[in-house]
Order: sequence, then structure tokens, then C-alpha cells
Amino acid sequence: MQTVDVIVIGAGLAGLTTARELGNSGHKVLVLEAQDRLGGRIYTDDRLGVHLELGGNWLHWLQPHVWAEVTRYGLEVDRGPRSEECYWLQNGEVVKNDLAGFLAFIDPGQRKLVARSAEIMPRPDLIEGGAEFRAADQLSLQEVFDGLDLSDEERDANECAWVGHCNGPLDQVSYSAAIRWTAATAGEWGVMHTASSVLRITAGNSTLVDVIAGDVKGEIRLNSPVVKICHQRDGGEVTLADGSISRARRIVNTLPLNILHKLDIEPPLSPVKREASEEGTGSRGLKLWIRVKGPIKPFFAYSSQHHNLSVIRTEFVNAEDAVLVAFGADIDRFDFENIAAVSEALKVWRDDLEVLEVAAHPWGRDPYAEETWMIQRPGAYTRSQAELQRNEDSLYFASSDIANLWAGFFDGAIESGLRTAREVHTSLGAAYREFPRSADQ
Repeated sequence: MQTVDVIVIGAGLAGLTTARELGNSGHKVLVLEAQDRLGGRIYTDDRLGVHLELGGNWLHWLQPHVWAEVTRYGLEVDRGPRSEECYWLQNGEVVKNDLAGFLAFIDPGQRKLVARSAEIMPRPDLIEGGAEFRAADQLSLQEVFDGLDLSDEERDANECAWVGHCNGPLDQVSYSAAIRWTAATAGEWGVMHTASSVLRITAGNSTLVDVIAGDVKGEIRLNSPVVKICHQRDGGEVTLADGSISRARRIVNTLPLNILHKLDIEPPLSPVKREASEEGTGSRGLKLWIRVKGPIKPFFAYSSQHHNLSVIRTEFVNAEDAVLVAFGADIDRFDFENIAAVSEALKVWRDDLEVLEVAAHPWGRDPYAEETWMIQRPGAYTRSQAELQRNEDSLYFASSDIANLWAGFFDGAIESGLRTAREVHTSLGAAYREFPRSADQ
């Protein structure tokens, strides 16, 4: 039986950050990853002639934890082409303008929606417990939109912008999701929009994963799915699918929320953690890449949350082709792998685009994720945020899903990994005093 100080389950950003920090603090670390690659929900693949981000895509200097890593490792960052055209729907008709025109059109609605977010959540880096925030958390984003004084055209456009952020039906999304992210940019919705959807790592986002993994002082073992965790106050064991067992003084579980309850854990997870995992996130949407025949002008387009594709934009453009990225609220709404079906979805805005190839990773159907990024359902934050961060005996938790500041982003994963590594290190210091190691350990 292998024995280490800390076992980290999962080699995504949260797990690798945790492992790096603990290894640098002198602890013997073992990282167990179920899949044959690093990164978790960061998944860069060379498809459609580009570095294609099938998972997490964008980062920004306003996201402090991930930008510190960009600076630490000297990573080059760039952006996609600036949109020259923008399309959206009014009364069932397509309006063509520019992106500035669309943003001006939705600005009054966005201000009504989130203008007070910085007052409601003055410290988004901390778990919020104020009465006004708790009340907002009980509402769905759809309920709030329905209560705003907007025309049908304004409401469709404003809702659609948030489908791109939330990747799910707005009646399944807590209003607190909009509050939290906009509070992170001091209440400025336009800044939040930019911070969450523009910049990317030039060589592919997996570069960030690779450089952090390269600094892990310990073993990273791929193709090693964990099937059981047993934990006590002074340590625990993990059992792998091949029957092998490893023991550690601390175990860090970084599984996405939607699959947390599916792992055999003894003693069982607290009822709040289990119920939060069983309820699942509100994000059940689709991210789809589409290569079309060029030349085209870079464009942005919005329809409504009820269309197969709600948001689409040009992310790469060349003389002979362009690669678009699109988002829809429901992964099961249409056959997104069928070029004819995708071509039909694009005709909501324009019928002059010839689809050449498509690519996507269906995260909602991935057994090691079953979700895209964290979007909590109404009331979920208030019920479970603090508990999801709390350790149980020697079992600790880290994930972008349970971060405070930029939950669902790279930044949240790193924030959570740093916090958990600090907590584990502190606890191990006490454990060493209470449970000294034998000479052969």
C-alpha cells in the first residue's frame, strides 16, 4: 500500500494548484486523475485548424488568481478578432448593426438587472450572508427579468446575453449568479462581459495546466479513477478502479459538483453536500465550435434562450475560413453534431454561412463532469456554499465550483486550490505534532 501525505483526486486546475502548493511546502503528494489527460474541464485540442478550447476558454487581468499565474509563468495572452457586425432579433426580424449598437440597446436592461450588485455583495471574495443577497439568491434570473420594465425585444436581447454567461435555461439559474459575477467587477456589467469572454492563452489554455503540473513535486498518475474514499480524523484511504489502495494523512477531492455524490465515500458526505450534488448545477447547455467557409467579417449574434443556439461569435478568422464559437441553453435541444442541423440553426441570423466542420465536447454527458461550469440554482448558494468548502475529518474539497470570487472560471479553480492547500498544510502541521511519523515514513 502506497502512503503519502496528501492524495489529490483530479488533475484539473484546482487539483494541480493544490498539489503544487503542498509539494512546495514539503509534503509528499500523489495526484490521481481518472482520464488520460490533464486539465479536467480545460481541454485544448488542435481541431478545425486552431487551438480549440473544448472546455474553459477565457481569462482576464481582473481575475487576480489566474492572472498571477499568467505573470508567474510568462504566458502570452491574445484575443479573437473584434466583431465588425452584430445581429439580433426584434419582433422576429433580424437587426444588423455593430456590437456597440447591441450593447447600447441592452444597457438599460442590464443596469436594471445588476446595477446594485456591488451594494448587494460588497465583498464577492467572501461568502456572502447579508439579508438582501440571501433574498436575491432565492430568485431565478428569469423571475427577475420578468419583473423588469422591458419591452419584449429588450427582454429577449438581455436574456440572451445571460444565456451566454449561464449556459442554461434562466428559470434554472439563481439571480445570485448575475450578482456575484458583476460584483466581481464592482457592479459594471460591461466590464464583467469583457472580463469573462475575451482573452485567451495564445498557445492554448492547456499550456497553463502543463506549466503548473510541471511544478508539482510529486507523482501525477493518469488513467487512475478513484471509486471509493474512506476517511477518518487522522487520515484515509482511496481505492482505485483496479483495486489498488493508497493511504494519506489528508485527501483532497476536486470532483465537479454534479458527480460528487456518485463517489463511494465513508463516512458519507454531509446531507447538505450530498443534496447540493444531487440537485446539480443550473448549467446544462452547449458550447459548439463551427468552421465556416470564408471570407467573412467577424461578427457577434444573439437570438433568444429558446433557440437552439443563443449566442455566436467569430473567434478565429482567416482568408479562406473562420471558426465560430456558439452557446445554447440546452445540450439536448438539437443534434449539434449534424452539420445540416447546425446550418439550419445559423439561419436564424443569416443564410450565407457554409458550415464545413463542427466540434464540441458534451460536458453534460461526460461521466467525469456531467456539467459545464458552475451556475447555482435558486437558493443553492445560501444552502450549501459554506458547507461545500468545509472539510470532513481528513477529507478536503477544492474546485472552481465552490470558489467565491470567480466560481466557474479558471480563476475560481486556482482560488479554491490555494485556499484548500493552505488549510491542508495548516492541519498537517498540527497532525505531525499529534501523530509523529515513524522512521520508515
